[in-house]
Amino acid sequence: MSSSIIHADKNSKHAISAKILKLKKEKSAVLLAHYYQESSIQDLADFVGDSLALSQRAAETQANIIVFAGVHFMAETAKILNPSKKVLLPDLNAGCSLSDSCPPEAFSKFVLLHPKHVVVSYINCSAEVKAMSDIICTSSNAVKIIQSIPEDREIIFAPDKNLGNYLMSITGRKMLLWEGACVVHEAFSLEKLGKLILEHPEAKLLVHPESEMPVLKMAHFVGSTKALLDFAGKDNSNKYLVATEAGILHQMMKAYPTKHFIPVPVAEENSCACSECAFMKVNTLEKLYNCLLYEKPEILLDEDIRRKALVPLERMLEISNQSYAV
Repeated sequence: MSSSIIHADKNSKHAISAKILKLKKEKSAVLLAHYYQESSIQDLADFVGDSLALSQRAAETQANIIVFAGVHFMAETAKILNPSKKVLLPDLNAGCSLSDSCPPEAFSKFVLLHPKHVVVSYINCSAEVKAMSDIICTSSNAVKIIQSIPEDREIIFAPDKNLGNYLMSITGRKMLLWEGACVVHEAFSLEKLGKLILEHPEAKLLVHPESEMPVLKMAHFVGSTKALLDFAGKDNSNKYLVATEAGILHQMMKAYPTKHFIPVPVAEENSCACSECAFMKVNTLEKLYNCLLYEKPEILLDEDIRRKALVPLERMLEISNQSYAV
């Protein structure tokens, strides 16, 4: 096997994909990919899923090496759950605007101001913020997590204010919200969405709960990335407007090839029609190959932070009624 770095201009995607599959087998590595990764990476993954499913798979895997094709907080979560395993991320610059909107130092001061509140943190946050939390949630299980908290307990919800507002509207619980948001899910244009609805009156609007309330109120269905995918399979309609990161359309079209999926456009005039996460797209086939070949960049965490962050993650997995192994 050559030790030279693979570049796209010298090798086709097919050749690089074959090398990645070969390395995965040789190193007994598992490749986990989020729905928002580029389609060529999704097609190579051992498992493609949303944050909850990926956390569960990371907790259950027997592989010695976990390659996480996603963003930094996801790879951190895998490391929190698997301290003895090597966790790799193709590019350490694969960050998250939502996670960045909740700096640990500022969040620590916020939590200290409200010592009697139960701290619920959305999984899209850093290991340091998880370590300050009482329980973690994902968009798949957030309603269940909030409903599990006694009604006489006050709640801090961080970092996504849009998901927090949606949860308050669904559960009736009043929560103290951290003012964070995802730039991808706040980018949708109401004006362009309105035009799409007029152009496709038969289409149903599917929306991720990280979106702003005006978009949520227009939706036929609101749910996590996986829930949107499942809804399209169970529903009798043949056309859908999809308001989330455009990477999910690859799995939607693979699963339901006879149905038509249209990405909801963003407001920026100079951007592509759909909403794409630049952080997710930082990972490429070439970086994935080099990551497997050299087994870096590796995710390393302070052990004290890891242990503290593990507690709220375990609580989430327990409430989600899923088995896990650390």
